[in-house]
Amino acid sequence: MAVDTTGQSVAKAAGDTVARGRSRGTGKRRSTRKRSFATHWYAWAMVAPVVVVIGVIIGYPLVRGIYLSFTDANERNVARSIGVNQIPATYEFVGVDNYVDALTGSQFLGTLVWTVVWTVACVSITFALGLGLANLLNRRIAGRSVYRTLLILPWAVPGFVSVFAWRFLFDERRGLLNEILTGGGLSAVPWLNDPTVAKLAVIAVNVWLGVPFMMVALLGGLQSIPGELYEAAEMDGANAWQRFRNITMPGLSSVSTTVILLSTIWTFNMFPVIFLLTRGGPGEATQILVTQAYKFSFEISPRDFAQSSTWGVLILVLLMVFAAIYRRVLRKQGEVW
Repeated sequence: MAVDTTGQSVAKAAGDTVARGRSRGTGKRRSTRKRSFATHWYAWAMVAPVVVVIGVIIGYPLVRGIYLSFTDANERNVARSIGVNQIPATYEFVGVDNYVDALTGSQFLGTLVWTVVWTVACVSITFALGLGLANLLNRRIAGRSVYRTLLILPWAVPGFVSVFAWRFLFDERRGLLNEILTGGGLSAVPWLNDPTVAKLAVIAVNVWLGVPFMMVALLGGLQSIPGELYEAAEMDGANAWQRFRNITMPGLSSVSTTVILLSTIWTFNMFPVIFLLTRGGPGEATQILVTQAYKFSFEISPRDFAQSSTWGVLILVLLMVFAAIYRRVLRKQGEVW
């Protein structure tokens, strides 16, 4: 009985060809990497220390925090030193129990809702004010340089100094704001002691701190829009609103998407304003996710490192999901990011 070896030979030859192709492709990539490293070794050498520092400062705590979020670690069962005595760690692995407790409990969801409201309110108001001021400063007005300097001043002052200044202004008994109100015959306002008013106060302070950055970024975007577009629109009879809608906003789209993303991430994690102004109070009214995670780890007794790590990981996941959705929406709209 004759055996047809033609098909087998062809298959073997095709397999050898594919294997050689893969080998050549792998070898080519390796050769390209070697040439790149040999050509740009100085760039790799300059980047290496930064990578090491980031790995030590950010990478290790991140990995450690993810690990602790799967345990029941707290102040009483972690490794610690008492005098010359070394007490070993006794915490145990509990799996996803911490995540289940956080996501099914009312504390995390309630804090998340206020954090989202705080973030949306701050970013929206900051963007609107920054855009308005940028449009004003983009015009030829007297004293424009002075106005720019004054409006950038809140950004130049260290954040904690600004927050302490606002805390003094909001003081119910000796604050300047209540002195003005009582001097005008009005009653004093419990700026930081009433839950609703305290929420409005922290939003106002964060907006005051964030407007300069938004204004400077959008002003740079406005100055990159060709003036000929506005001149052509005016000649065609377009009014101010039509020029703003059809020229200014599309021209600012790339800058706007970037600053909105950055402002959202910064505001979502804006620890100094909440902590230094209200410490999350009154009660838990102004507590956002990041300040609550800090409270678990440093303020309550016993300090709950596992719960704090769990909230930290959830914050990271939420921001990564937001960034991914935001990027996908931009790509559908034709933006490259």
